[in-house]
Amino acid sequence: MGKADIWLIRTYWDFEYPRPLLPNFKFVGGLHCKPAKPLPQEMEDFVQSSGDDGIVVFSLGSMIRNLSNERANTIASALGQIPQKVVWGYKGEKPETLAPNTRIYDWIPQNDLLGHPKTKAFITHGGTNGIYEAIYHGVPMVGLPLFADQPDNINHMKSKGAAVMLDFNKMETKDLKQAISDVINNPSYKESMMRLSRIHHDQPMKPLDHAVYWIEFVMRNKGAKHLRVEAHNLTWYQYYCLDVAAFLLSVIALVVFIFVKTCSWLFCKCFRKTPAKSKKE
Repeated sequence: MGKADIWLIRTYWDFEYPRPLLPNFKFVGGLHCKPAKPLPQEMEDFVQSSGDDGIVVFSLGSMIRNLSNERANTIASALGQIPQKVVWGYKGEKPETLAPNTRIYDWIPQNDLLGHPKTKAFITHGGTNGIYEAIYHGVPMVGLPLFADQPDNINHMKSKGAAVMLDFNKMETKDLKQAISDVINNPSYKESMMRLSRIHHDQPMKPLDHAVYWIEFVMRNKGAKHLRVEAHNLTWYQYYCLDVAAFLLSVIALVVFIFVKTCSWLFCKCFRKTPAKSKKE
């Protein structure tokens, strides 16, 4: 991995915290995002039926295909208690507590739904793709992180005032209902997400074009070695300065050894009694 000529990072400063970076690190967060397309007619009719209350989009990503009955019913019960209509991308068994305001689909056009003017909130597991689609379209979120980078992703959005985070395994129906209500009815979440969206769109070129430019830059400049830090060419013990530490410890040990030997010699020289004096005493 250290031999990579360029690093294309899937985030941007709308999501990241400020920190120093090397010149061969380029942020291209949201390169997959694009304007929303029209929804399938049946889904569009359901969305339009929400009226002024709007809709909530719910997806835990493509890796979560099923939930325990207890978790699925807890979620479905909470969704049934909100005034909004809910579009839920889920391939598992239909929950017993599923309410008429919630419709389940095996697959949902997530980007198109998030870009729909009636979308009020996004319930997500915190995957990078979904987070950037929400930022792109300015939709505040309720985070239910499950594993890997998801808790950190949702914490980023929470710290920026654009999300509420819940513990997926411990939340109750009332917790999810309250979180959705807060995100929709508290204008600060929408305002924070719109601020992040403005930052995301205020770039000199689109993220995909940015990625293409730097890939071609590396090709034109035969690897762009002038952007690589010398640390990539160090061995592991050099990188962690273990050779320097070993040298300094050796010098310190030598100084301590000489000091102890000198003190010992001076002590013996000054305080050792001669044999003749001892015999006389």
